[in-house]
Amino acid sequence: MTEKQTSESPTLEIAVMPVTAFQQNCSLLVCTQTRKAAIVDPGGEAEKLIGAVEEAEVTLEQVLLTHGHIDHIGGAAEVATHFNVPIVGPERSDQQIIEGVEAQAAMFGVPGVKAPTIDRWLEGGDSVAVGDLTFDVLFTPGHAPGHVIFVNHAHTFIVMGDVLFQGSIGRTDLPGSDHATLMRSIFQTVLPLGDAYQFLPGHGPGSTLGRERQTNPFLQEGFAP
Repeated sequence: MTEKQTSESPTLEIAVMPVTAFQQNCSLLVCTQTRKAAIVDPGGEAEKLIGAVEEAEVTLEQVLLTHGHIDHIGGAAEVATHFNVPIVGPERSDQQIIEGVEAQAAMFGVPGVKAPTIDRWLEGGDSVAVGDLTFDVLFTPGHAPGHVIFVNHAHTFIVMGDVLFQGSIGRTDLPGSDHATLMRSIFQTVLPLGDAYQFLPGHGPGSTLGRERQTNPFLQEGFAP
């Protein structure tokens, strides 16, 4: 998934850049009219990501975070400092996880990770702008207590983080995670967006909500709140 455009203006360009041994899908969201951009979940390999942004010849406006796990924020501080841009998201419930990221890094043997300073915490119902594009913020806890997703309705596109994957769902065996909460987020917040929505997950290939509704084994039994 490298680009999604429609006949409507403005258009959205998406570059996917897997990083680190976790193969986390960092993404660069670009408004093609303004060439303004946001980078989402820079999980590491900051120099590689900085080079990709500069090569794209865009104006980076912000770093967006879906949640606070190390594989999604490991390079956030370095990227934000290099471009002198704010770090936005996730929801404040992930503050403790984010503040402990350096301890996470030590546990996983990942050198050079600095805990990012969050300039703006997000809540469900907020929105963020990328050039002339608007992404709605939906609060989707479960995998992480402060997880959010970014939804562009004009292009029926979601930056999903670790809520829903092709054929799977986010892990719920981590500190602060909860399976019932994650399933509630998927069934009550994500799937109602509609089958046509494409999404980029935090790891692995993209999919659509319709495909996952029909084929994802974790969704076949439904969910009773």
